[in-house]
Amino acid sequence: TTFQDGGEEVEDGAVYNVTLKKVQIQQAANKGARWLGGEGDQLPPEHTVRQYETSKIRAIKAGTLEKLVENLLTAFGDADFSYISIFLATYRAFASPRAVLELLLDRFGNLETSSHGEVANLNSLESEMVLRAEIASVLRAWLDQCSEDFREPPDYMCLLKLLDYLKNNMPNSDMESRVQNLLKQFKNQEVEAVDGFCSTSSSDLVDGEELEMSSPEEFSSFQDHVVAEQLTYMDVMLFRRVVPYHCLGSIWSQRDKKENKNLAPTVRATITQFNAVTKCVISTILGTRELKIQQRAKIIEKWIHIAHECRILKNFSSLRAIVSALQSNSIYRLKTTWMCVSKDILLMYEELSEIFSDHDNYLTSRELLMKEATSKFANLDSSEKENQKKSQKRLQLQKTKGVMQGTVPYLGTFLTDLIMLDTALQDYVEGGLINFEKRRREFEVIAQIKLLQSSCNSYCLIPDQKFIQWFRRQRHLTEEESYKLSREAEAAADTNILSPKSQKSMVKRISTLFLGTDVFTPPKEQPLKSSPVGGSSGESTDSASVSSCEFNHSETEDVCVTPVSSPEDPLKKVQLRPLHAAGRPKTLAQGSCSDKGSGSSKGSVFDAGSGLDSGSIPTRDSGSVPSSAPRVLPVYNRQSEGSCIIRVSMDGLQDSVYKSILITNQDRIPDVTQRALLKHNLEPDAVEDYELVQVISEDKELVFPRDANVFYGMNSHVNFDFILRKKA
Repeated sequence: TTFQDGGEEVEDGAVYNVTLKKVQIQQAANKGARWLGGEGDQLPPEHTVRQYETSKIRAIKAGTLEKLVENLLTAFGDADFSYISIFLATYRAFASPRAVLELLLDRFGNLETSSHGEVANLNSLESEMVLRAEIASVLRAWLDQCSEDFREPPDYMCLLKLLDYLKNNMPNSDMESRVQNLLKQFKNQEVEAVDGFCSTSSSDLVDGEELEMSSPEEFSSFQDHVVAEQLTYMDVMLFRRVVPYHCLGSIWSQRDKKENKNLAPTVRATITQFNAVTKCVISTILGTRELKIQQRAKIIEKWIHIAHECRILKNFSSLRAIVSALQSNSIYRLKTTWMCVSKDILLMYEELSEIFSDHDNYLTSRELLMKEATSKFANLDSSEKENQKKSQKRLQLQKTKGVMQGTVPYLGTFLTDLIMLDTALQDYVEGGLINFEKRRREFEVIAQIKLLQSSCNSYCLIPDQKFIQWFRRQRHLTEEESYKLSREAEAAADTNILSPKSQKSMVKRISTLFLGTDVFTPPKEQPLKSSPVGGSSGESTDSASVSSCEFNHSETEDVCVTPVSSPEDPLKKVQLRPLHAAGRPKTLAQGSCSDKGSGSSKGSVFDAGSGLDSGSIPTRDSGSVPSSAPRVLPVYNRQSEGSCIIRVSMDGLQDSVYKSILITNQDRIPDVTQRALLKHNLEPDAVEDYELVQVISEDKELVFPRDANVFYGMNSHVNFDFILRKKA
């Protein structure tokens, strides 16, 4: 089979990519061989005749909403077999369920007045059956893949409209009874609160229970593998309930608006759980003032063992949460305590930390996730023999029992990838057509999330109510409280602590503890060094970082515990850059990566930048459909082809609360300032009241003149980090 580019086809309201597919359909003996009685499959190539068939594949590239909906009915005829799944997974970015359903049923699904191309002017029973089958196929896929689209309490208008259509056009069908059952199910679940998704909500506490600080004895009573299994159980329950379209950059980036406080509850729940695990780790280590250094070191060792058990269970979410907590400022600075941690366990911790190294846009964690996405068991490679023996023993026990594992990913990687895709690719192209190529890119990330959700069905974990209740009762320390307790535990180390901004790599090798180094800086998630990873502007972020802060963009509920600067030095702001998902999956996480410590796209579907580098992107000026000539997508921390992505935070807020903005070489200060205000949900008319400055270093800023060209005026040798500040 060979493929050939057939160019584009333009119709009224739609643009299609055409591919010619040449397939061998028959191999027969030639005339002379047939005279001798030979058969084609028994003769050498020179004595056979091959017959080929060329078919045309049309994939819609851009179109009006009407054309995109109509294409649901013609996609199979055009051999675009994945179109329905892509549309259903991403249409919420540009249309509502009601708008799509009305077009599908009223305009194209009316069996009496339909003007659908295949059956236009054909009143035969056959053509009616064809249309009915097409409509049924689309509706069945919709109910199978995105039934949550119809959850619209209390009226359920879309579901009732669909039910009415089925009663009139497909009475007594299996689909009619299915819709009736779905309506009944939704009504029974109506009492379920939005925050019911969060397994760690304090509202789940039994009456009379209060939040408390864990005692070391109670925590130590739980076996390491039990803790890991219960954290995995909670993560699995939440991850399986994630609605994929909630992760789209255009959806997730709107969560900061007041009217969207309940937007994407399934994603918020996973972020809340991630932060709860991170804060639980810190609370158990610092919560008890009376602990001796050796006792505190034992708790750190226990959490490292738990993290290792999470690795065996392929739970990368809790694994990353634990590693992030241990790398937080308040824990990382405990030099004397870390000196008491066993060397073997430190090596184990170092290996676990390296999984989330920011090198090449988190290439290690992305490749590992792809490798283990659908494998039955974890693939453990350890350079430390003792750790390898223990790991293999645990894995062998699992295999003997026949216990298969799914895979729980760190969702922040996908969120950043999707945010970056949303930032770098236009929603509409020339003529006001919806850019469906953008949706195909996003679906590559969404498909990975769905695959991992499916793998989670392999887990067979039983909840331990004793641990779950203990976990929910934990009182979480604020960053200020944890830092204060950390200073009380080891006050002398403070003079050697540097600002997180000075830390250039995410993972600080603990081996330096044995080298007598006096300077210890808490690791900070650095923007990736590859292609931009777009982050969402929120819990998942416009960029992504190691801790749940990756998720955090502007909501306090999403703020995770990561390295923080000393309260005494307010000038040293925390710079927790969420995972820069590579520009787009070359393919989600929406991620946001970049060349210089930011992420650039390199990699696979999980590599946010993966598919973008070779893709094309319409310019802001032309707005035309991308040409076939490959163009490099804009990335964070790198100027290319007259565009780049910058990060803008508001003065007075945490540096981690920033928005990714695409700029071109035509943009001046007023343009960029206005877009930054809109992204931060502020009045765009207040441009004159703000000034835009680029952060050069901790004590240097670049202030732009009123009408300066941002692209040419910025310092391209430092991070593309900007602050929007109200004028004095």
